[in-house]
Amino acid sequence: MTIRIKELNTADRDFNTRLEQLLARDRIYGTEIETVVREIVNKVSQDGDAALLEYTKRFDHVDAVSAADLELPKQYFPEVLSRLDPVHKSALEQSAARIRGYHQRQRLETWEYDESDGNILGQRITPLDRVGIYVPGGKAAYPSSVLMNAIPARVAGVAEIIMVVPTPNGELNDLVLAAAALSGVDRVFSIGGAQAVAALAYGTETVPAVDKIVGPGNIYVATAKRLVYGQVGIDMIAGPSEVVVVCDDSVDPDWVAMDMFAQAEHDELAQSIVISADAPMLAAVKDSIDRLLPTMERESVIRASLTRQGALIHVDTLARAADVVNRVAPEHLELLMREARDFSNKIRHAGAIFVGRYSAESLGDYCAGPNHVLPTSGTARFSSPLGVYDFQKRTSIIECSEQGASALARTASVLARCEQLTAHARSAEYRIKRKAID
Repeated sequence: MTIRIKELNTADRDFNTRLEQLLARDRIYGTEIETVVREIVNKVSQDGDAALLEYTKRFDHVDAVSAADLELPKQYFPEVLSRLDPVHKSALEQSAARIRGYHQRQRLETWEYDESDGNILGQRITPLDRVGIYVPGGKAAYPSSVLMNAIPARVAGVAEIIMVVPTPNGELNDLVLAAAALSGVDRVFSIGGAQAVAALAYGTETVPAVDKIVGPGNIYVATAKRLVYGQVGIDMIAGPSEVVVVCDDSVDPDWVAMDMFAQAEHDELAQSIVISADAPMLAAVKDSIDRLLPTMERESVIRASLTRQGALIHVDTLARAADVVNRVAPEHLELLMREARDFSNKIRHAGAIFVGRYSAESLGDYCAGPNHVLPTSGTARFSSPLGVYDFQKRTSIIECSEQGASALARTASVLARCEQLTAHARSAEYRIKRKAID
């Protein structure tokens, strides 16, 4: 059955309007969902373990006697690793090594410098004390998410990493737990949903409060993260996943179609957009979609995603293609084209750029090295991928000498009095050398 995917053309008078409509995916947090989540968050913050047990029984059908029963024994992790399929274990280890190697290059370092009058100024870098990692565990298991969230935290020097993962009906996933072991996770709780986010944010008698919560989740998890922000830090409010592919006739259209499928199979709200200045190439991609789609295991999800959220966009020039990409500010950008590296220099807004036809986005999801936790829904205009820097704090260091303080105090005094903050002014003036004001 031929798929009905949107086709846009920058030459059309209504292009901008249609592009806006295409990008306006439903990310509005409905009042009904927020009301439910707020109730859960408030109850967990007030009743602690009792509320956590109640919600875990209601939503995950796990009837634990105490909240302590929801924590997995630490000795369980090496057991999981030992019985893991060797092929799976090797893949996890290779991915973990590449992710660790990439993120080690992101570490910020403490620095300072001396001024001529004896002042010392600088910046001290310290890791967060404790972070919480949310790992989805409902419809599917995501060991890659464990690696991408825990390894940067460990590289940053975070003292304690707490992981929460829902286990519907008490079912544990060995790959997820093995990834936790390889990543250096300290404690794992089999809890999920908004209640897990609330427990990490406020702490309970059993679950310790953390300084920051990272990791993806459904709309209830995302809403909970938004509600607890301020009590704790969060990485981002992630929306549905997305990819933009810019291509020309140098790439097989089947590759383009399959890269679209790889994104679309996440869920019906995932978005796959192809941009090209070559109209016959777009037509070939459409033919590939129709031919290959029936072979996909998640055909219904992919079809719904491409029909509702997908698009093929014809542009008159590559310069116009770059303009469209920067307008979309996609989570993932694939450049399957000649001179891909040169074109990449025109891109200002994208979470991750995959340069050249061999650089499939799926490689970045699992093992290339850079983080797959990326800004979505246009937030790449002002946001960045998750990284080591998200788990480190920067503290300013100001050490004034007597001579340096005297000079700075004159400037501070003037500005403070301009703002009518006389205590500020007088505090500064105490540091002016007496002989200088006599």
